[in-house]
Amino acid sequence: MEAQPTAAHAIETVFRLESPRVVAGVARIVRDVGIAEELAQDALVAALERWPRDGVPDNPGAWLMATARHRAVDLVRRRETYARKLAEIGRNLPAAAPPLEPADPEDIDDDLLRLVFTTCHPALSPEARIALTLRLLGGLSTAEIARAHLVPEATVAQRIVRAKRTLATRNVAFEVPYGPDREARLGSVLDVIYLIFNEGYAATAGDDLLRPGLCEDALRLARLLSGLMPKEPEVHGLTALLEFQASRTAARTAPDGTPVLLKDQNRRRWNRMLIARGIRALARADATATGAPGPYALQAAIAACHAHAYSYAETDWRAIATLYTLLAARAPSPVVELNRAVAVSMAEGPAEALELVDALAGEPALRDYHLLPSVRADLLARLGRPAEARTEFERAASLTRNERERALLLRRAAEAG
Repeated sequence: MEAQPTAAHAIETVFRLESPRVVAGVARIVRDVGIAEELAQDALVAALERWPRDGVPDNPGAWLMATARHRAVDLVRRRETYARKLAEIGRNLPAAAPPLEPADPEDIDDDLLRLVFTTCHPALSPEARIALTLRLLGGLSTAEIARAHLVPEATVAQRIVRAKRTLATRNVAFEVPYGPDREARLGSVLDVIYLIFNEGYAATAGDDLLRPGLCEDALRLARLLSGLMPKEPEVHGLTALLEFQASRTAARTAPDGTPVLLKDQNRRRWNRMLIARGIRALARADATATGAPGPYALQAAIAACHAHAYSYAETDWRAIATLYTLLAARAPSPVVELNRAVAVSMAEGPAEALELVDALAGEPALRDYHLLPSVRADLLARLGRPAEARTEFERAASLTRNERERALLLRRAAEAG
C-alpha cells in the first residue's frame, strides 16, 4: 500500500528536476518546443502509469528521457503533419536521433543552451522570452512565474502559449546562433540564466528556500557560454557572479532548512573552489572589457567583496556601496537602490540608510516586494525602534510566498518585539 505515494513522490521530484533536460533533448528531434513539452508530459503520464506498478527505475531521469525520445522519433516518422521535419532529418534519422541511453553531460548542456537561445529569439517580446524560458528550463509553474513578476496568472499563460506559437509558425531553428544573431539574443540569454539561478537561490514560493538543481543548471549554462563566447565580458561577469553566489549555498541554510542570514553564516562552509573560479571569471571579464564594466561584472565585483572577507566584520562595505552606486548608474533599478541602502547602512550607519529606504516607499515595483519592509525593519531595530521594526517584519512576512522566509521574518518580528 505504501508503493503508490512513494512512486508518486519520486515521479514528482524526478520530473521537476529532469523536465528541462527532457524538453531540450526532445526539441532537438522535433524542432518545436511546444511539441517537446507535450512529449515530456506524455513521458510523465507513462511514469505515473508504470512506476507504481513496476517500481521506480534505477535511473528515473534516463527513463523519462528515453521514453520521451522514443515517442518523439515515432511522432516524426508517423505523422504527415511533420513532413517538413521528416524531409530535414528523415533520411539520417538513426544518426540524427540522440541515443536512448543518457547522453554525455556536455551534450545535455548543449541541448539546454540551444533551448535557451531558442526561447530568447528576438521574435518574442522580452516578457514572453522570460516566461517561456522559466517555464521550460526553470520548471516553474505558470502561477509561480506570475507571482515572481507580479502579474496575473492568465497573462503569463497567454504569453507562454503565444510564444510557442510564434516559434512554431516562424520555424525558428533549434540551435545556438552565430554572429549578429547570437549577439542580438545574448542580453536576454544572460538575463534568463540569471533568473533561473535566482529562482534556485531563493525560491519565490514553496516550502524550501533553495532549489539547487536550478542553480546547477544555470551555472553550467553560464560556464558553457563563457567557453562559447570568450570575448564577451558580460558573459564572464555573469559566470563570476553565479560562481560567487553558489559558493555560499552550503552555509545558507541550517540542517533543518531554516535560512541563515549572511552575518550568521559559517564562512568555513563557503566553497573556496567556486570562489577561486569566480575570481578567475571576474578577471576574464575585466581583461575583455573595452569600456566601463557592465551590470553583471559590477554585481560580480560586489559578490567578490563578500568572498574576500573571512568574516562579516571584515567586509568592505564602503567598496560595496560605491559599486552599488556605479551599478545604479549603469542599470537603474529600485532593487539596486534598496541593496545600496543596505551597504550604506553598514558603511555609514542605519539612519542614513533609512532615508534612502523611505525614499523608495512609493516605487510601484516594490509595492509587494517583501525585502523592502524587511530591510526597513532591520534598520529600525538597529536604531532602537523595536515596535516599528516588529510591524515591518510582520508586513514582510505577509508578502513573501516562501514558507522558510516567512518563518524567519516572523521569528525576527518576535525577537524585535
